[in-house]
Amino acid sequence: MTVPASRVRPRPAGRVLPLLLVVALLAPLGVLFQQAWRLTDDDRSLAERERLGVEYLRALAPVTDALVQAQSAAVAGRPASGAALTDAVAEAAAVDARIGRDLRSQERWAGVRAKLEALGGRAPTDPEAAFTAYAEVTDLLLDLHRKVRESSGLVRDPESDSFYLQDAAGRQLPEAMVAAGRLTDLATLAAGRPSAERPRTVADLAALRVAALTPAGALVDDLRAAVDNSESTDLGGTVLTPLDTYQRAVEALAAASAPSRTGVADPGPLAGARLNAHAAAEQLQPVILAELDALLAARVDRLERDRRLTAAGGALGVLLLLTLGGVLAAAGRRRARAVRPEPAAPENGAWPVASEPRPLQPAGRGGDPEAARWGPADAAR
Repeated sequence: MTVPASRVRPRPAGRVLPLLLVVALLAPLGVLFQQAWRLTDDDRSLAERERLGVEYLRALAPVTDALVQAQSAAVAGRPASGAALTDAVAEAAAVDARIGRDLRSQERWAGVRAKLEALGGRAPTDPEAAFTAYAEVTDLLLDLHRKVRESSGLVRDPESDSFYLQDAAGRQLPEAMVAAGRLTDLATLAAGRPSAERPRTVADLAALRVAALTPAGALVDDLRAAVDNSESTDLGGTVLTPLDTYQRAVEALAAASAPSRTGVADPGPLAGARLNAHAAAEQLQPVILAELDALLAARVDRLERDRRLTAAGGALGVLLLLTLGGVLAAAGRRRARAVRPEPAAPENGAWPVASEPRPLQPAGRGGDPEAARWGPADAAR
């Protein structure tokens, strides 16, 4: 009798399909997680770098204030203490030494500092020479403001309120202060210039008046736009009060700088209006920078929370997919165990037929009941 060979059970597909499904779902999930993490990390890095720019601008503000005041004193022939400018330069140098490499500002600051030191050592007594020398340094200082804003990413800030704040504090306000100082100083110099130079002086005064009032007006527009576009409830109350003071000072400066019949404004009232505008700017600029830094710090915190949520969501997604794969694999194994393998067919193709049991025959002749009961062996005895 041929014993049928057992059939080799094939590997059930239910064990492979769950793994393929998990891999197919994990791949796009990993791509999405990587993109979300990278974008969030880039935004967070930009905000942190912008905070470095705010710190640098905060250090440059006293340098700008002291330099403009020193220029006016030199042009007017007044003795001026260099302590304020020296202290401001020392503080800015310390900040540049700490974060200047990150902002790629060290070369620019070195040029500004060299000009300042040469200017202080030379101490020009000629008002015209002082006006020219200070103008060169202030041009370099304004260029350093621009460099810090660009390298820190402030000029590319994606939020409306913080963008307007950085533009006001880092560009409009320094330009307005420097131009207002030059306007006042040139009006002082105009009285001592020969009449042949009067047309050129009048043209220069008109250009400086525009250069002083245009950024001052743009600054007011920037701050009002920042308040209107901000979700911060504190920004308006903090900024608008010193802004109103500055705006009134600028209006007085515009009136005092209006040309007279000779084409030159009276230097006395103009100098007083410039001092008031300068004092208002000194109060306004730290407020703007503080609010800008607060907005950036809040953004960094928010992006850090987003990074943690992204990581937690990615981990949860992977865990759910692995759990799903495990459930599907277990279900496949249960289905495979429920299916029994069929016996293999014989080689000749015919299945063996089971023989029917034969009935028990009596052992004795004549149907002896005793013989039938005891069987053939007992009957023989």
